[in-house]
Amino acid sequence: MLAKPFVKWAGGKSQLLTQIDAAIPGELKTTEFTYIEPFVGGGAVLFWILQKYSNVKKAVINDINSDLINTYKVIRDRVEDLITILSQWEQEYHSFEEQIEEKKKYYYRKRKLFNARNSDKVTQAALFIFLNKTGYNGLYRVNRKNEFNVPIGSYKKPLICDRENLRAVNRLLQKVVILNGDFEQTLKYASGKTLFYCDPPYRPLSKTSNFTSYSKNEFDDKEQLRLAKFCRRVDEQGYYWILSNSDPKNINADDEFFEHLYKDYNIKRVLAKRFINSKASGRGAIYELLITNHHYSYEQVKQNT
Repeated sequence: MLAKPFVKWAGGKSQLLTQIDAAIPGELKTTEFTYIEPFVGGGAVLFWILQKYSNVKKAVINDINSDLINTYKVIRDRVEDLITILSQWEQEYHSFEEQIEEKKKYYYRKRKLFNARNSDKVTQAALFIFLNKTGYNGLYRVNRKNEFNVPIGSYKKPLICDRENLRAVNRLLQKVVILNGDFEQTLKYASGKTLFYCDPPYRPLSKTSNFTSYSKNEFDDKEQLRLAKFCRRVDEQGYYWILSNSDPKNINADDEFFEHLYKDYNIKRVLAKRFINSKASGRGAIYELLITNHHYSYEQVKQNT
């Protein structure tokens, strides 16, 4: 089976794969190259790249979220142990189908255990996946103390242990270097033909749209500027990069933030649907940005309908 993201993740790029594919330089489709993701998140682009392009000789992923990266490593190194725990928890959780209060108590015990962060790595990874599958709307949100604070979701019998997908992800991750830290550290792993795909925490379109935090550290405009400087260094060293971000012009046609940051590069707007939002009214189709340090035909970019 084809591997897919093992968690639901805000800003996942499954729906933009056609557009991202069109932005990949032609020469990389016929020669070996290194693929690097400084902000891996749910891994939709990673898994798609590794399964479509057998000429990827090495992949490197990074994320600042240590709980997420621990889960990647556990799936790569101890997937059967992880499956054993998740399978048991799935049976226990489903047994409370008609016992709402007992189900809530079970969920909040797991959330408390996760936030204590004193379990072994496999158990901590299992808790991460369990909470993602059973929490409200699949959100991952932490407060400034790095405490996961999403309430229980309304799913009756969620698939908590997707055995076949976890095994498929395990197989793909065998050729992946997994890092946990600042995005700038990934540059030293580039060599020869290399493609960076940067999918940072999106710049909020409004003060109220930034309702989730995926790490205790905010990715503000200062960080966006630092990322732009990083992309310039990547370009100067002769590597390709693709970057995605929110389009401020959805809200304010005069907002030139990204036009200024990436004035020397290629900016295209593509339609995307927001599936994760605090309000249903905020889940419509809007424009997002695809920025590259190389040219490609806009006609290649077909919008998914």
